[in-house]
Amino acid sequence: MNMDNLIQAEVNRLTNKYDKDFLDCEDIIKITGLGRDNVRNLLRSESFPTTKVGKRQVVSVFNFVAWQTMQNTKAEVNNGKKEN
Repeated sequence: MNMDNLIQAEVNRLTNKYDKDFLDCEDIIKITGLGRDNVRNLLRSESFPTTKVGKRQVVSVFNFVAWQTMQNTKAEVNNGKKEN
């Protein structure tokens, strides 16, 4: 299974589980297990793909999964470099 298929499968899973196309702070807390302050900081960070709806910061399920995948890939690459 290639990366695109894995991302699409995860997007479908989260979309069905939460019955929405955009995730808010509470959803991200449930998914990641991070605390509210950490999630709010993440939502405010420039590297996180948020969309502003009124005063709320949300992220599309697709952008969240793609971002999370990229972060995991970067971490694996960095961990590999440290071991060498």
